[in-house]
This record gives sequence, C-alpha cells and structure tokens, in this order.
Amino acid sequence: MFSYFEALLNSSISVFLSLSLTANRFFLTSFGALYISDVQKEDALSTYRCITKHKYSGETRQSNGARLSVMDPTESSPSILDSFQAGEVRAGLSVELPCIAAGYPSPTVRWLKDGRPLPSDAHWTRRLTGLTISDLRQEDSGSYACEVTNSFGSKEVSGALYVIDPLRVTLSPKSLKTGISSTLFFTCAVEGSPEYTVAWYRNTDSIIPDQHISIQGPHNDTLQITAAQKSHSGAYQCFASRKGHTAQDFSIILLEDGTPRIVSSFSERVVAPGEPFSLMCGAKGAPPPSITWTLDDEPVVRDSAYKTSQYTLSDGLTVSHVNVSSPAIRDGGVYRCAARNSAGSAEYQARINVRGSPRIREMRDITAVAGRNTFITCRVIGYPYYSIKWFKDGMLLPDNHRQVVYENGTLRLSDVQKGMDEGTYLCSVLIQPQTSIDQTVHVTVKVPPLIQPFDIPSTSVGKLMYIACVVSSGDMPIRITWHKDGQLIVPGSASGVGIETKEFMSSLQISKVTLKHNGNYTCIASNAAATVSWERQLIVTVPPRFVVQPNNQDGIYGKAGVLNCSVEGYPPPKVMWKHAKGTGNPQQYHPVPLTGRIQIMGNGSLLIRHVLEDDRGYYLCQASNGVGSDISKSMVLTVKIPAMITSHPNTTMAIKGQVKELNCTARGEQPIIIRWERGDTVIDAERNPRYSITINKKGDEVISTLKLKPAERGDSVFFSCHAINSYGEGRGLIQLTVQEPPDPPELEVREVKDRSMNLRWIQRFDGNSIITSYDIEYKNKSDTWDHKYTTRNISPTNNQANIVELHPACVYSIRMYSFNKIGRSQPSKELTISTEEAQPDGPPMDVILQPMTSQSIRVTWRAPRKELQNGVIRGYQIGYRENGPGSNGQYSIVEMKATGDSEVYTLDNLKKFAQYGVVVQAFNRAGTGPSSTEINATTLEDVPSQPPQNVRAISVTSDEAVITWAEPPRLTLHGVLKGYRVVFWSLFPDGEWGEMQNITTTREQVELRGLEKFTNYSVQVLAYTQAGDGVRSNVLYIQTREDLPGPPAGIKAVPSSPSSVVVSWLPPHKPNGVIRKYTIYCSSPGSGQPAPSEYETNPEMLFYRITHLTRGKQYLIWAAAVTTAGRGNISEKVTVEPAGKAPAKILSFGGTVTTPWMKEIRLPCSSVGEPTPTFKWTKDSEDSAIPVTVDGQRQILSNGTLVLRSVKAEDSGYYTCTATNTLGFDTIIVNLLVQVPPDQPRLTVSTTSTSSITLAWIPGDNGGSSIRGFVLQYSVDNTEEWRDVFITSTERSFRLDNLRCGTWYKVKLAAKNSVGSGRISEIIEAKTHGREPVFNKEQPLLTHINSTHAGLNLQGWTSGGCPITALLLDFRPKGTWAWQSLKANATAQLFLSELREATWYELKMKACNSAGCGNQSSQFATTDYDGSTIPPINSAQEDRDDVKKLFSIGSPVILVTLGVALLFIIRKKRKEKRLKRLRDAKSLAEMLISKNNRSMDTPVKGPPQGPRLHIDIPRVQLLIEDKEGIKQIGEDKAAAPVTDTEFSQSVNPQSFCTGVSLHHPALIQNTGPLIDMSDIRPGTNPVSRKSVKSAHSSRNRYSSQWTLSRPGQSQSTASARTLTSDWRTMGSHGITATESDSYSASLSQDTDKGRNSMVSTESASSTYEELARAYEHAKLEEHLQHAKFTITECFISDSSSDQMTTGTNDPADSMTSLSTPSETGLCRFTASPPKPQDYDRGRPTNVAVPIPHRANKSEFCNLPLYMKTDPFFRKQAELHDPCPAVPPREASIRSLAQRAYHTQGRHMTLDPSKQQALTLGHSGLGSLGVSSGTATLPQRTLTMPSSNPAATASTSSTSSNPTGSSTKMGGSRDSLLENSSSALGRLQKQGVGAYSKSYTLV
Repeated sequence: MFSYFEALLNSSISVFLSLSLTANRFFLTSFGALYISDVQKEDALSTYRCITKHKYSGETRQSNGARLSVMDPTESSPSILDSFQAGEVRAGLSVELPCIAAGYPSPTVRWLKDGRPLPSDAHWTRRLTGLTISDLRQEDSGSYACEVTNSFGSKEVSGALYVIDPLRVTLSPKSLKTGISSTLFFTCAVEGSPEYTVAWYRNTDSIIPDQHISIQGPHNDTLQITAAQKSHSGAYQCFASRKGHTAQDFSIILLEDGTPRIVSSFSERVVAPGEPFSLMCGAKGAPPPSITWTLDDEPVVRDSAYKTSQYTLSDGLTVSHVNVSSPAIRDGGVYRCAARNSAGSAEYQARINVRGSPRIREMRDITAVAGRNTFITCRVIGYPYYSIKWFKDGMLLPDNHRQVVYENGTLRLSDVQKGMDEGTYLCSVLIQPQTSIDQTVHVTVKVPPLIQPFDIPSTSVGKLMYIACVVSSGDMPIRITWHKDGQLIVPGSASGVGIETKEFMSSLQISKVTLKHNGNYTCIASNAAATVSWERQLIVTVPPRFVVQPNNQDGIYGKAGVLNCSVEGYPPPKVMWKHAKGTGNPQQYHPVPLTGRIQIMGNGSLLIRHVLEDDRGYYLCQASNGVGSDISKSMVLTVKIPAMITSHPNTTMAIKGQVKELNCTARGEQPIIIRWERGDTVIDAERNPRYSITINKKGDEVISTLKLKPAERGDSVFFSCHAINSYGEGRGLIQLTVQEPPDPPELEVREVKDRSMNLRWIQRFDGNSIITSYDIEYKNKSDTWDHKYTTRNISPTNNQANIVELHPACVYSIRMYSFNKIGRSQPSKELTISTEEAQPDGPPMDVILQPMTSQSIRVTWRAPRKELQNGVIRGYQIGYRENGPGSNGQYSIVEMKATGDSEVYTLDNLKKFAQYGVVVQAFNRAGTGPSSTEINATTLEDVPSQPPQNVRAISVTSDEAVITWAEPPRLTLHGVLKGYRVVFWSLFPDGEWGEMQNITTTREQVELRGLEKFTNYSVQVLAYTQAGDGVRSNVLYIQTREDLPGPPAGIKAVPSSPSSVVVSWLPPHKPNGVIRKYTIYCSSPGSGQPAPSEYETNPEMLFYRITHLTRGKQYLIWAAAVTTAGRGNISEKVTVEPAGKAPAKILSFGGTVTTPWMKEIRLPCSSVGEPTPTFKWTKDSEDSAIPVTVDGQRQILSNGTLVLRSVKAEDSGYYTCTATNTLGFDTIIVNLLVQVPPDQPRLTVSTTSTSSITLAWIPGDNGGSSIRGFVLQYSVDNTEEWRDVFITSTERSFRLDNLRCGTWYKVKLAAKNSVGSGRISEIIEAKTHGREPVFNKEQPLLTHINSTHAGLNLQGWTSGGCPITALLLDFRPKGTWAWQSLKANATAQLFLSELREATWYELKMKACNSAGCGNQSSQFATTDYDGSTIPPINSAQEDRDDVKKLFSIGSPVILVTLGVALLFIIRKKRKEKRLKRLRDAKSLAEMLISKNNRSMDTPVKGPPQGPRLHIDIPRVQLLIEDKEGIKQIGEDKAAAPVTDTEFSQSVNPQSFCTGVSLHHPALIQNTGPLIDMSDIRPGTNPVSRKSVKSAHSSRNRYSSQWTLSRPGQSQSTASARTLTSDWRTMGSHGITATESDSYSASLSQDTDKGRNSMVSTESASSTYEELARAYEHAKLEEHLQHAKFTITECFISDSSSDQMTTGTNDPADSMTSLSTPSETGLCRFTASPPKPQDYDRGRPTNVAVPIPHRANKSEFCNLPLYMKTDPFFRKQAELHDPCPAVPPREASIRSLAQRAYHTQGRHMTLDPSKQQALTLGHSGLGSLGVSSGTATLPQRTLTMPSSNPAATASTSSTSSNPTGSSTKMGGSRDSLLENSSSALGRLQKQGVGAYSKSYTLV
C-alpha cells in the first residue's frame, strides 16, 4: 500500500527529505510529494515535515508535522492517489508523470502512449511514483495513459503531454555606444513557441513608452528611442513568455556627450596651378557626425572641379575628403571642415595657397554677438604675397588684448563689445614690396538679453503670489515667456495664473495659491542675438488634517487587525501611534513599538498582524508636518477571544478491550460548543452506545471527555475535538493507538537446502506496539507439536532467519510467533517443506570383492544405512586402484545406477594377477557420500603375456639338442610361474609338419633327445602359470646333425636283357643327412667270389643297369645310401636272373604321393621287358577303374610317366599303372593326395566387454595339410579398413583388445596351411558394450541463472558405459540466427557468461563418446537486472520464429532434394553413355572362326584345330577354373580339349554348369543390397534374404544373364553366333531389368595365335579381350558349334578379389560357395552338349568335355534344402536309404573317397530323335519373374549373317519356345536341375546330380 503527502511549492523552492528509515520505501518527487510504499505499522509512529529552501535567497522553512494513520489492508479495487493532466514541457527537459495507485492486492501499472504500450526506450523510466521522461523530444508529445489493475478492478488516468521547443530570444544590437540625441532601434527576435508575449525592461525596470520611446511590431518586438538622452543609457532586456516559460536577452547601451571633435585634419600648403591636391578631415561624435566643407566661408559644391567623399569606419570615425584635380588660383583660400550631429558641431580650417597673382575675394558683412568670439577672414587668393594686415579706423590691428591676427590673415575678436568692435575693417595684402591690395568688411554687433536674477519665496495655500522677470540689457525687441516644469504656461482660470508683459519685463501673478502651483518656474527672454532663461522653485505648504479618523473597534485574537488613521498635508505629515493599556480612562500613552507583528501602513493606519490579548486598550493617532499645529485622535481596541483548544493529548495509547477516555480543554468567548469527530465522522454518542461524552466547566475553560467502551483495533485513528464560538473554531487532534498482541507473521520460505532453510516473514500488524522478538517452531511432519524445536528471541530488526541442523530429505512443519509489549501473537499459518537432499553421510555397507577372471573383479555391497542416505540413492561410484609397485595411487572411477538395496558390479579390463583396492561411494541428487573402507583383492592368475626371453637352441648330436632361455619379465607373468613348456615339431622336406611334442620343465634349459636325425625342427618356448600356457616365443629353427642313413625304402631288380638287369630303389625313409651317393651291391651266391661287386650312382639316380652278367645265373642285389657320416644300412636283398625274353616289369614304386594343388605332379611308371611293354593308367572310381584320358591336363609320357597339371582335390585318388607285354604284365598303385587350402572355419562370438570381443571358432577341413595358423581380420562396421591378426594353429579362441567402446565391429577368419590361405569365414558382427551418452531427465539441466550467467549441470550426463570425450554446446538468443559454440570437458559444472539480461535463450548440448553422441536441448531466460524473471516470448513471435525455423529447415531439404535429383539425372546420363560405350566399343562379343572355313567332310590332318570363341568385355579380368578337375594343355593352363566320347557317354543329352566370378570395377554402383541368387527358396523374395547384413553393407551387386546361342544342324559352317547379355540390378523391390544387350561372336581356327595373345590371369589391365580369351580357353574346339552356353547369374562386388577362393574338397560345396556374400563377384553359366546328329557327319573325336561326376546315394543328403524340395529329388530320395547321420561336409568327403574306377568306352552317337530339350521347371523362380523355362527379362538377340537362313529361324524359334528352350536362368543351383524325362533317366543311372563343370572368373 501507499501513503501520500503533497506540498505546494514555488518553482524557486527546493525540497529536502531527511529520513532515518529504510530509504528504498520513500520516494520524493520533483514537485515536493512524498510517497511511502509498503507502509509499515511503525510508519505511523513518525512525524513527517517538509523542509524547503529558496534556491536564490537560501531561506529555509519547515512545514507543520503530519502523522500517518496506518490501518490493516482490505481487499479493494485500485484507486489513484496522484495523477497528471495535460501539460506543456519544454524539449530537452525531464518530466515526471505521476501515477500512484493504492489497492490491495497491490495493483500492477501499465503505461500507454496514444493507445499503445510504451516501447522499450532508455529515456522512458518507469518508477514506482510514475513515468519519468528524460531529454524530451517533439515526438514525445501525445496522450499518455496509466492503467492500474488488480484482481478486484482497474482504474485509468490519462493526460496529454505537449513538448514545445524552449523559447529563444535574440536582442540586437547586443551592445551600442553612441551619443546623445541619437535615434536607437532594438529588435527582439523570438524562436520556439508560436504563442508568446514580449516585455521590455531597462535596468530591470519596465519600459513605459513616452515622447522619446515607442514600442512597435505585432508582438511588441521592436523598441525605438528618438533623441536619446543621457538617461537612456543602461541594460535593455527583452523578455518572451509563454505560460510560465520565459526567455530573455539583453543589450548594453552607452550614451555619451556626442559633440563632434576633429581628430585628424590637413595643414596649410602651397600648390601650383593644375597640381592636384586632396584634403582630409576626420571627426568623431555620437551619433557619427556629418562633415561639410567651405572655401572662404562659401560651401564647396561637388562639381567637375571638386570631388568630395565621406565614410564612417568601424570605430565610429567619420572621414571626409575633398579632391581638387586641377586647381586654379580661385581654388586657393581657407578651407574649413565642419562636423555636425545632433549633439553639436566642430570646425577646422587651414589655407591652401595656389600660386598666381594674389587678389582678395569680395567679403560679406559680419554680424557678431556681444560677449562671444568672432573670426574675420581676409579672402586672399593667389600666391605668393608678403603679408596680410588688418586696419580699423586707420589703425593697424591689433590694438588691444582682445584682438589677434593670425599668420594666415584671420582676425579674431574676443568678447566682442558693441561700442568698441562694431565698424568697418580693412584687409591689406602686400603683394609687392611697394604694392598692396585691400578690401573692407563691416562688422555689426548684436547685444543678447540679460535677465536680472530673482527668487520665489515659500507661501501657503490661499495666499497671493507675484513674480517679476526683468531684462536689464539687450537689443530690442525682446520677447519674454514663462514655463512651469518645462511646459509653457497658458494664463487663464484653468491654471489660476495670470501673466503681464511689458517691453523689457514680465510678471507672473497667482491670485489664490494651491498645492498644484508647486513647481519650477522659468522666465525665458530672447532677441535677435540670443535666448536666455532664469528658473526658480515655488513651494506651497499645507498643515496636516485627517482624511480618516480612528474609531473604536474589535480585534479577534490571533487574527490580523487594522487601526484606521489617514492624514494629508504638505509637506506630507508624519504619523505616530501611541498605546495606553487598560479599558478604563487612559493613564499614560506610550509609543507603539513597531515590530514585524505591528507596522504603520503607508496611509498612516496601524497594522497588527496577529492580535493578542495584550493589544487591547487605547490607541492615539498623532500627525504633524511643521505647518501649523499637530493633530491627534484616540480610539479603543477591544480583543475578542475565539474558541480554542488549550489542552489535549497529541497521542495516547489504549489497550484493546479496555475503556479509554480522551479529554479536551477549550477556552474563549462564551458560549463554547465542543464537538468530537472520529476521523472525518462526527461522533453521535446517543446513537452509538460505545461512546459517551461529558462536559465540565472550570473557570473560563470547558473540559469535554470522550469515553470509549471498550477500545477496539479500529479505534486506532485520529480523534478530534472541535471548540466553536461566535468568533472562531479551534481543533485538537488526538491520535489514539489501540495496542494489542500482534498479528501472526506471514511466513514464507525463501530457500531450502539440505540441512538448513531460509525463512522470511512479513509482520503485517504489530498490534500498535513495537515487536520485541519472534519465536520459530518446527517439527517433523509426522510428530506432534509436543516434540517441537524452537528458535527463540529472534531480534525484531530481522525479517529473515536461517534454521540449521536439519536433516536432509525430511519433511518439516514450521510455524512462527511474534511478541510485543502486550503479548504473543497467534501462531502463523503452518508451512510444510521438504529439505533438499544432501550427500549421503554413510558409506555403502558390506563391500565384498570376488575376483572373477584375470582382468575382472566382482564387487557386491549394500546401500548405506537409511538414516544416512540423505535422499534417494541414485547410483554408486566405484573407485579402484592398483596397489602394486609403480602405481600412481589414483583411483579410477566408474559409475552405475542404483537398482536396489543390494548391488553388484564387475570391474573389467584390470591388470592380470594384480592387487586392487576398491572403495564404493553412494551418490544421490546432491552429490557423493563418503567412501567405504578400501578393500583389497587380487585378480585371478592369467597366462603370461610374453614368452621367455633369449631363447637359444644348440644341436648337440644327430638326435639331441639343448634349448635355453631366460625368464619372461615379471610384469608379464600375470601369476605365479609354474614352469616352462618347450613345444617342438619337425619340418619334413615335403613341407609337412611332424607331430607336435612338448616337454615341461621348471628349469630354464631342456635337452631334447630322440630327435629325428638331420631333421629341421621348429622350437617354441612358453611359460605357464596356474591359468595355463602363456605366449609362445618366436619359432626357432634347428637342424639335427647328419648320421648314417637308413636303408633304401624299397628295391627292385628285373632282367632287361640276357646279360643285364635293371635295379631301382627308393630313397631311405630316414636319409639322416644329405645323400651323397648310392652303392649297389651285386653278388652271385655260387660264384665263389668273397666280395660282391659294388656300383656307385649319384643321388639323383634311383635306378641302375648292371651289365655283363651271365644269362640264367641268379644274382643277389641290394643297395645302401651314403652320407657324409658314412654308409648306411643296406636294403633287403633281391634275387634276379638275366633272361633273353622278360615279362613286363615296372621299375617304379607305388605308394602315396602328396602334392599341393595347382602344381604339376609326375607319377613315374618306368618298366622293362622284352618285348617292350605298353602302359596303361587308370584311376579308381567307386566300383570301377576309369582309364586316364590324355588331354590338356593329363599327359602320359613315352616312359610311362603320368603328368598331371594344376592338380586339384578332385585329382586325389588311387592311380594304377599297368605295364604289359606278351610275356606278362606288372602293376603299381599310386595313392595321390592333393593338398588344398583349408576350409573356412566356423566363427562365433563368445563374450564382449566395453573394449574387447572374444571370438571362438571351429576349424574346417585342413585340406590334407596341417593348419599352420589363422588370419583374423576385423574392422569397424562402417569402414573397410581391415586389420590383420595372426594366430597360431593351436588356438581356438582369441580376444580382440583395445577396441572402441560401444562400437560395431566386423570380423572374419581364414585358416592357413602349407598350400595357402583357405576360404574366409562368414563375416560376423559384434558390438562392444556401451552406448552414447544420455542426459538424466531427473537431473536439472541448469543449476543457476542470473542476468548475465547461467550454470549448466554437466553431471546430469550418463556416459552410457563409455567415457565422454567431448561436450559441444550451442546457444543463442531466441529469435536470432547465429549460434555461439562452446567446447567443454566433462566436468561437473560449466558457466555461460556475458549473456544478455532479461533474454530468452535456446540451448543445444551434445555429449559424445566412442559409441556416438547424445543430444539435449532446452530453453532458459536470464533474469532482469533486479533479479526478476521475464515472461515467455509471446506466441506471435514464436510463430514467426517457427516460420523462420521452418524456412531454415525446409530450404536445405529442398536444395538437397534438387541436388539428389540432379545427381540422379547426371548418373543416369553417365550410365546411358557407359552402356552406349559398351554397345559400340568393338562388338562386345565375337566368335572368331577360321579364315578358311573347312567343309565338314574335309578330313582333319594332325591335331584337331577346334574353333575358338572370342568375347570382348570391357575392363574385366577372368580366371576360368574347372571345379571338378582341371585338364592342362601346354603351359597356358587355360585350355582343355574335350572329346566327343566324353560328351556321348550317356544316351541322354547332358549339360554342365560353370561358375563364373567377375570383378568389374567400372560397374560398381550403389544400386542395391546383395542378393544371393544361389539360395533362393521357393515362394520367397530374393531381396529379403540376409536383410540384416544388407542394411549396413556397402557392397553392390549386379545380376546378368549371358546366353550364347548355337546355330541349327544345317548351319555347321556358319560364321556367326549370338551372345545375349541381360544385366539385372538388385533394387529394393526385387530384380529390375535395366539393360539388355546382344553381342556378336565369331569362330576362329587360329588357335595358336589366339593362345599367344592371351594375357595372364594376374594381369592388372582390364580389357575387352581378356574375358573373350578366358571364354576361349574354356569353350574350345568345334564343340562350340553345337553347344549352347547360358550364363545363368552374376554377382559383381566392390570387394577385392583376394577374398575369393578357388577350390574346395567338396564339389557340391564348391558349387554353392561361389555365391556366398563374402566373395567378390560370381557368374554361372551352363553348357548343353551337342545334338547327336551333329556328330554323325564325321566330327573329330577329341572334343573337350568335363569329367562326369557320378554321385552316390549319400550325396542326396548334401544337396541344398531347396533342391530337396523339388518333386524330382523327392522322388529320387525315396529310392535310396535315409541319409547318414553325419555332417554334410563329412558326407561329401566320404563320398569322394568312395569313388570307383570304370573303363572309358568309345563315344556313342546320340539319336536325334531321342534328343530332348531341357526345361527349367523350378518353381522357386516365380518370384524372380521367370516363368517355367522362360525368362521374362527383356533380351535383345543379334543374329549374325549365316549361310542358312532357315537354320537361323529355326534357332530363334527354338530359343523362344517355353518348353523347348535349353536356356537356364535363375540361381546358380538351378543349373543343376533337369526336369526332362531323359534327364531323369540319366540321373537314375548315374545317381543324383548332373555332372557339371564350374569356373571362377576373377
């Protein structure tokens, strides 16, 4: 609430406020009003006075005291205590528009200007007292309104403010110095307000116009002074005023005697005739004078002879020139310059002599005034002359003292006398010594009048007066006049004056003198000579008399009284007042003392300002002026007393509920009436029984008593008693204060902390008694007030208190009492508060550590005691540190959320076998509590992480070696060292490893005994602990020493002729060294020779022919090997007998031969016999032996050696060589084992942590060679940067450490053996623990906000298990565009500084770790400068912001969309160009046929020269690979002839499938995810397969169908073939046909030339020809004229080709593995065999065909699942036994080993009538858009010109027939399916599965 005092002040008064109370509640306005806000009860105890000080005089005055009546507030609508109205204020000043409102609740104030809210502007200041506008401007003019509003209503006050420019006055001239009699003009120019008045002042006195001064102009802005006098000098001011606003300017005018004076002149000179001269005369005066020229008293007239000029300089000097250009004698003479102005004149003269004959001008007569000086000039012209003399009456002058003759001939007569000086004067000029000239002039003397002096005596009224003025001398006639006070006296009755004038005298006659005749009288006499005057004063005296006589009168006490007494007379009478006290006869009069209270007025009356009782009595008024006697008159003054209060209490106290009496004493003229009022209400005791009034008289006093029964709170007001009589009224004001116990304080909680709270209270009503103290009581909410806590005797000067020692997170009830002298208040309203949480006071309990692994410890604990938690436990911090030597002692901290009363956490990534100290701390929202006692635990032992050091190996003997080493570093043992283990294995010359052995010891040395002699050993040493074996040392190689070799492994001796035998042998199984030679021993048992014959051979020879033997004699033959150590043991002895005819014998040995794949192996089969034996090689295949066919891969040399090129696993088996002649045969069996790269391991993820992934795997088949290790590759999921890890062969698990937390990784594994790296496992994906940071919603984002700073709570971020690495903050004021960025560390708190006050901000926070980034956004507002908050930004602004944000977001989206569309168009254009380039490059497929086409009937000479297929594809490298068996011809390893026999082994036509893999860099596009076409299930969408992997895979796949159409039967000599290519792109909705091309092909017979032009499969170049040549290798000879090839599918990837594998042990698996997603790119095609009629025309018999694979019954189990679902295969499955319970891989290996041999028969000619087309009927292709047997993909077939158009048409019709086409499309496995009856019959004969041939293109 407000209280308001107002003072009425003059503008020259300053107001001072001196308050000892709190100053921020008191406001003083510029117009003297005092406002008190937030009125307190104690404000009523003070007295308020206003002290003013005059700002000019310094006088101070103090007002009477004022008191406040403070009442309890009541709810009410606002009322305006002080307001404003229309007003004008000058621009540039400040103005305050008051608007003070009262009301409860306190109203809010809103200011409007011209109906709109005031904008934010620095020069508008809203104060509690109103609106202050500083530095007013014109635009501030307008209507201002003040709206005050609370919940009960509103009020409005308005007014207009007019801002006017201040008046500005300019007075000109600013200063002026001039002479008397000048005319002056002043101009007052006024700027500013258009309405003003002008006032003129001189020397601060207002100017009144008179005969000299006039004020002119529309605004009186011009002042004119004519004939200025000396008195007109001074400071002139011009005041312009408008409604109290005044502006002025002044001018200083100095008027001085302005009589001109000559300040510069010319001198006499002599000039020649015609010689020009100039005369100058300068004069000063005020006003500036005018100068005239005369020559010899004649005016100089401006003409051709005389040039005159005149000008005035700035200093007031007037300069005049006379110029005579061609003077003559007449121009000589006396020149005079005369300066004249209104003040007078001045002259100067000098002679100018012009040479020539002198003469005298005619002179005029002169009149002189007697008594004055006269000059007479002799007007001589011409020069020279000798002298000028004056004569009078013949006498030479001068003749007395009054006469002077100057050298220039001028005669001066001083004090001219009429009798002496009047007469004729003669001027005589001597021009020659004896010659003179003369001329006369007459001087007449005039005598002026002379008034005889007279005086005027004083007279009195009514008398006669005669005044005479006599002229005693002067020339007649004389005129005499009279003036009074400067005015001409006109005689007559009106003036009462008569004048009588005679010849030389005049008299003034007054018949009856009156007062008006007082004045100055002047007699003026004038004649022809002069005017003279005489002035005297007439004084008329008048005795005093009463105008108003004193009379008896009454005076009222305290009021002003005037005792009238008015007199007149001349001189003015002097009045004196006398006083005689008492009411009886006056005894003695005494002069009245004149003080400030009593004064004599101008008319003689006596003024008594405050009549007192002592002023009563007699008063005498006495007047005198020295004329006549004094006069006097007496009177009686009676003083009447008005009613007045003489005694009453100013303030008094009462106790509420008790009776209170108020007394009031009055005196004055009787009767007196006393009235009581309460506030402004008259108390009527008769109607209000609570009041009673009693009256008592005591002497002349009247006592009135008001009794209150009882006193109430509402009686604390002002009571007044009013005493009234006939002469006035008196009032006594009594402030009654009813005291009572105070009201309870209004208690509020300002701040609550964990253990304290800050309370603030407002004491609304103190019971009208000063508060002495406060008491605060508080308790737990659940307790009663009997268990309260009390804070007592709080000082009354405090209005807030802190309650401490509270318990955190508790609910308290609080109340409060206030005390005054009367008593205690009622309790305040009870408050319920909850203290904040505090950091826990107790540690977690029962902390237990349990080591889990070598790098992890499990920590378990229970929450702290409930009473020590101080809030809700949010989580725990586990601190751990290593307590071993070298540790830094710092704790590492991990954090976890609380889950319950019992907690568990596992610490991982610890050091192995290290002691750790662990502490646990609980934390809640307030912070972290104390930590538990440190508990130590040691991680479990682990295997040593480093091998033993300095491993050395020394070979001691041929079978013994010593291994030494040193202990690994202690820190790498990770446990207690139990011992060492030495691992060693032998390395055989063929590359195989021997059995791995190990020896355990506790020493650092071991002796290896029983080693193989002269053998390489690999040795590794490791240390082991309780946990297991540690890391092995690097492989150390050692070789045992040589020793005697073992016996040869076998020996044969066969007769080769009648006198010779051939001995062959095998090297020793244990050569024990380098075989230097072999020794063959031959002895005849019956020969009698004691020693056998010895023959030596070099070590490379394994056979020897012994000659010169005896036919028919038996010999014993044996052999021994020799090394540097000596001769070894002998072999077994064999007996042989030379013979002339010998059956065939094979010298070579059978057995097992092991070789890596893709190598050339020679199986020797050397034989002897007579006649020469023939050789035959067969290979066992299941139940039969199949002859080995000689082709490009297989060759039998003339010596019987079987050469196998580029062997594969399919080449493994038992080979039998049979040597036969007519006398017998011999056989050896060779078991060929082909080693291949190992199969892919099966990789899985066992465990993961935040920084590691543990992998486990099961190795696949070792490929016939022991696995030597594994290569593990891993990369981050979204990258292709693979890292390699090499793992030993014995490991079956591995942990990847130091990984990024919360990150997906891709992992793949491959095994290695002696052949090389095997197939890579499936890529698996695993994620380390952890996630991106998240902000805890329960945590406050902002901890502190003020006007310029904001504190951010960074502790609210939870790390997600991965440490936060970066914090990024962006903030900006809401509604702006530019973000301010800030990077921070993950500290607990961060402050944003230099913020704008009272501004809304947008905040974006991003916390990042290795797992990703979390975002949190918010809005906050800084406070105002006073700490107050600001409202939210209005919705309109937010809408505008939303539009801006939408625009800012939409614009980039639109731009990105346009960019994507443009990129799509560009890519489409590029793709079209690329496809056009493919079509137009060179004919992308060509069949090269021999230039000279042979007739089909022409016999073939020499090796068959088959046609060659040439296909040209851009930038592709290919390696064509036969999956079942590679036949090699020559060294190019790429071409194999296929015979007709192999194509005709079955009655039914056959087809084979070839897998082709392409790596095509030019076609890598982001066209879709991988689709494994080889694994399409019936009724499924191929796109959905492996959708999880495709979601994050960046590989890109294409699908393509290639169809090579063969011509018809009658077109065998055609020169053209057609290859159709159809590319399919994998999109998101299946397979989409995007392009189809046809390529021409031609056949060529230039086979050798074609081979020579082939490029290596390892070539880096990618050309069109490489694919064509690769095709050429695979599809050789004339078979291409009859076969049809179909590329059924392709996958092209961007992965590197080194990930591909090119072989496997399982043919079925090989067929399917080529299309796994981990491989580069795959294409498959099938080839159909020729029709039988194509071979009936004498075709060559050596057409290349693949070796058929006849599957056994168990292989049905190895077929893919979708193949088994085919009805055909289900039918076949019913014919066989159930599948064996073995894995498919093992089953396929077993089936391979069970193959039998069969004999190769001649080829059969197929009956064309039995030829049946193959039709693809697999139902699973329906989802691919492929109908039964027919592709729906668009194709374009380009048929080259042929010799038989009919055949061409036939071919076209055949290929388009849905049932007759042999074209196959779809998955790679689809090429294995045949649905025709002929195919079924063939499968029934051969077993399940068509024979096939698979190729891989790299």
